[in-house]
Amino acid sequence: MTRQFGRGFRRLLRSSVLAVVMTGSALPALAESLGDTLVAAYRHSALLDQNRALLRAADEDVAGNMASLRPIVDWALQHSYNDRNGAESTTTTLGLTAEMLVYDFGRTQTAIDIAKETVLSTRYALLGIEQDVLLRAVRAYMDVREATEQVELQANSVRVLGQERQAAQDRFDVGEITVTDVALAEAQLAASRASLSAAEGQLQVALEEYSAVTGGKPKGLNAPPPLPKRPASLEAAMASAQKNHPAILQASREVAASELRVVAAELQRNPRITGSAQLGVDIDGNTEAQAGLSMTKRLYSGGRLSAAHRQAMASRDAARAALLSSSRQINQSVATAWANIDVANAQIAAIKEQISAAQQAYDGVREEATLGARTTLDVLDAEQSLLEARADLISAEATLQLAHYQLLAAMGVLTVKDLKLGIPTYDPSAYYNAVSDAPYTSRQGENLDRVLERLKRGGN
Repeated sequence: MTRQFGRGFRRLLRSSVLAVVMTGSALPALAESLGDTLVAAYRHSALLDQNRALLRAADEDVAGNMASLRPIVDWALQHSYNDRNGAESTTTTLGLTAEMLVYDFGRTQTAIDIAKETVLSTRYALLGIEQDVLLRAVRAYMDVREATEQVELQANSVRVLGQERQAAQDRFDVGEITVTDVALAEAQLAASRASLSAAEGQLQVALEEYSAVTGGKPKGLNAPPPLPKRPASLEAAMASAQKNHPAILQASREVAASELRVVAAELQRNPRITGSAQLGVDIDGNTEAQAGLSMTKRLYSGGRLSAAHRQAMASRDAARAALLSSSRQINQSVATAWANIDVANAQIAAIKEQISAAQQAYDGVREEATLGARTTLDVLDAEQSLLEARADLISAEATLQLAHYQLLAAMGVLTVKDLKLGIPTYDPSAYYNAVSDAPYTSRQGENLDRVLERLKRGGN
């Protein structure tokens, strides 16, 4: 009778350990894909909204510098009262003044060029934020799936050990084992329940992170898509990163802007030529008109211009060093992600061999235990080894998935466009094109309103 129970229990254990059975704490399967998660993260991210606004602010710097090339027109209404030795008089004058920069030997144009380089730098910074948001979404997706599978595995272990504990009690009742064996089974069952509680807690943590990234908890997650294809070699991946990574492109634009700032500092010593015109009319209808040109040049500034020039050169050197540092860091990130993929693949292969051996060992120990050649402790140890190996496999597979997307991010191709998610994306040039000429008329303002509304729809 005991041997028949042992054979039935072995069949139950195999089916329980190998089956994927959802518990009340786990998620229902087949609901949201990784692509759905990435789209939700892209649309939900307040960090992206913040940096889009910063980009629009940088766009306005171009407009502000463009406006420096246009006339400045002011009007003034003046009223004065005079009392001189009892003779009172009042004067009321309405005046219109216009002033315009005629030529400043390239100072304003250089400022415009600096603003344009800053815009490009900010665009690449926005692209880098996009990569960060999407990578965080991938990590959140993988964490939820891993935590869910760990809950399933621990729940199966609790059920199996519950059966094991009952089997030990039955064997004790017929005098085959001692109360110590029953206590060992109860202790292992309690430990498994504790592990299940920990796994359920980790799942809740993962779900909260997923909600923070995407704006809502998933009803369930599909299996991940096939792994992204790696480049042919590590060198090819690094070459792609040097060409595409937003951090490197951003640093390159910062270098260009810093070079222009050195030029701008040099141009501060050049003169400025401005033109002005003035028209006034008093209350009696008398008019007065004036027009003129003026050229000014700073002769002495106490060393301020020289200090500004030296500062610009130091900032240029810092920008060049930052570019070199970014390039090296990106290469390191690519190499790290590449190594993580290789390590995860090796771990998965080794763990699968471990699981196969642990399964055979468990089957053998359990069979021997039914014949009295093994103790309950031996059976519990074998079951625990199998459980740990399966838990390690879940973690290693999640690590492999994440490492592939970390490699894409390190190469600079973890974007909505590169991933082909098929959704409208934020167009960073639309707002720039609408404001770069410093629009001021009502019609241009209406066009700008439409651009902003379109950007809002496309970016959320």
